[in-house]
Amino acid sequence: MPTILITGANRGIGLALARSYVKDGWRVLATSRKPDESLIQGAESLPLDLTDPDSIKALQQSLAGMPIDIVWNNAGVYLDKNQPLDQVDNQDWLRSFEINCIAPIRIAEALMENVRISERKVFAFTTSKMASLAGNGIGAYAYRSSKTALNMAVRCFAQDHKAQGINCLLLHPGHVRTDMGGPEGEIDLPTSITGMRNLVDRINPDYTADMDSGYFDYDGSNIPW
Repeated sequence: MPTILITGANRGIGLALARSYVKDGWRVLATSRKPDESLIQGAESLPLDLTDPDSIKALQQSLAGMPIDIVWNNAGVYLDKNQPLDQVDNQDWLRSFEINCIAPIRIAEALMENVRISERKVFAFTTSKMASLAGNGIGAYAYRSSKTALNMAVRCFAQDHKAQGINCLLLHPGHVRTDMGGPEGEIDLPTSITGMRNLVDRINPDYTADMDSGYFDYDGSNIPW
């Protein structure tokens, strides 16, 4: 039975991902700050505070020796939505970097050995098209910059571990109708989940991810850096 660990699995995209993988017979490790086993029948709910190094360390120790085929760093925040620059709080900006960029890489670092000893060897990171320098829009200073930083950090991480057969994917889920995306989202959760899984699930030791041309939209198309 393949195993996947998903962060931010208590709502939105993370919750939908967890339910989708449980349905397909995977062992699902669903992490959140306050896990609720009633949300995902069949998954193992684990506590994880993204901002607490001790919490990440405790997760690492509890999973020692367990092969994890996919670690999906999905958790994130959008704290400056619809805010002009003069209203963006510096602490919110720093928190955006802490949760959207630093935490995913620290989690990947902590679970590197689990992924290395697995069959699939995949790290997936939920990013955003709003992080693209080539497609830059206006506003969302904290969110955009934190996700752009994540993209660069993931490229560094991928290069560091390429020789070990590790695959890293950066995935834009689309503008989804969720709590974060809002009711004006362009696609529903099933469309986003199906598209991203089509990309992630095909990765195996014989098929590797190529980030040289960009990162990926949920429909499989490349997004320019």
